[in-house]
Amino acid sequence: MKYLLMLHIEEGIEPDPEDTDPNPWVDEMTARGVRTLGSRLRPASDSTSVRVRDGELSITEGPFAESKEEMAGFDLLECADLDEAIEVASKHPAAKFGTLELRPLWED
Repeated sequence: MKYLLMLHIEEGIEPDPEDTDPNPWVDEMTARGVRTLGSRLRPASDSTSVRVRDGELSITEGPFAESKEEMAGFDLLECADLDEAIEVASKHPAAKFGTLELRPLWED
């Protein structure tokens, strides 16, 4: 089953770089074959929100929702089930200072 792992961190949080190195996690999960893609994201302030309502295009600089947390990165996982996805997410260094959201992908 495929899952999108979204990393959310509170804006302005600057964790200790020694505690946040994702490379060991990336190496382990890639070797296990559960991580297929991932990347850090630019800050929410660099985002653009696009909506069409009643045929009118609306473009807003910045994120759609005002929040103290912002999406900081993502990984695409392929796990046997939710239990494995939770185990994988729990090992990510960002779990110590942020929130990791797992969302299953629609699969036909």
